[in-house]
Amino acid sequence: MESGTIYILLAAAFGLFMAWGIGANDVANAMATSVGSKALTIKQAIVVAAVFEFLGAVLAGGAVTDTVRKGIVDTDLLSGTPELLVYGMLAALLAAGSWLLIASRNGWPVSTTHSIVGAIVGFAAVGIGVDAVQWGKVGTIVMSWVVSPLTAGFIAYLIYQSVQRLILRQEDPLARAKRYVPVYMFLAAFTITLVTILKGLKHVGLTISLRDSYIFAILIAVVIAIVGAVIIQRIQPDKKAEKDQHFYTVERVFGVLMVVTACGMAFAHGSNDVANAIGPVAAVISVAQNGVISAKSSLPPWVLIIGGGGIVIGLATFGRHVIATVGKKITQLTPSRGFAAELAAATTIVIASGTGMPISTTHTLVGAVLGVGIARGIDAIDLRVVGRVFLSWVVTIPAGAILAIVFFFIFKTVLP
Repeated sequence: MESGTIYILLAAAFGLFMAWGIGANDVANAMATSVGSKALTIKQAIVVAAVFEFLGAVLAGGAVTDTVRKGIVDTDLLSGTPELLVYGMLAALLAAGSWLLIASRNGWPVSTTHSIVGAIVGFAAVGIGVDAVQWGKVGTIVMSWVVSPLTAGFIAYLIYQSVQRLILRQEDPLARAKRYVPVYMFLAAFTITLVTILKGLKHVGLTISLRDSYIFAILIAVVIAIVGAVIIQRIQPDKKAEKDQHFYTVERVFGVLMVVTACGMAFAHGSNDVANAIGPVAAVISVAQNGVISAKSSLPPWVLIIGGGGIVIGLATFGRHVIATVGKKITQLTPSRGFAAELAAATTIVIASGTGMPISTTHTLVGAVLGVGIARGIDAIDLRVVGRVFLSWVVTIPAGAILAIVFFFIFKTVLP
């Protein structure tokens, strides 16, 4: 068998493993608020993720992807030895996938981006040379550990405070919910549509102006708010259930909203993170077929299908661990709290896209859940779980780097 064929087969296998890790951790993290708040069951979440993540990855994944994530490696230093990039990308995929397996098994919500970045930094620094790493880019990514959760947490705190004041603390919370939830629905649809346009559709090569993006987002949000208002008006109070849970019917209203946000966030996530995560596979295929390194690589359709399939399998098999941490263990979520967290996360992503602020989707959503918990009082948060999550964030880049270094030298010795 030719070396090029071996490289492509290994890249496909490790890419599937990496996609599995994204499903088990990143996608599970994105669906955790919906499942934790009981707006969706785990089976329903898998179906939503399967459809919308897959559509986001395939439709907005684009035909072209960055060969090396985030421009972290100076590929000019590898022009004479392209096989080193192949070994490095294979090592990065296997290392990041392995770390995601460990993190998912323990229920730690970690960043897929940071996993692959840490792995690439590891093989580049040791396998090529310290000068091959763009350390300024790495520093920016480390900043996101602080910026993402703090921003999202603050916004989630404000949103949930508004829900409490406008709806939950009023004499007739159901009537107030029917009045204000369509407004929240408009804000959620508007924000998530903007996330998809600003972060996702750029991969397709669609250049939509900022003005047109806002107009398009407003139109979609108005339609969704009107449809939502019609559905919500039909919800009638359940007196029997409200004896056990005072806000049962109000939370059912927010449950409708959570389904909308879950679908939107899944598509936005698929269009952005999933397509980028299979960049190393495209890099290996490019070198295997052409023998040279290019800054951008064409992405065969079967790679996107492997990515989409791996994600669904990962969520179905291992996703429950991370869903339990983010959706239940940090703080107890209801649909109204889960909505506040999701809208805060989406808003933070929009702000980041517009300002160039470094961001991690995972850290953003965990920060938002923490913000909701703080709005209820610090006692509502399990600080031991939060401590373990923060520790896993700090360890992610070094763990990916160390694993990638080991795999890089193994591949360099074993592969042709």
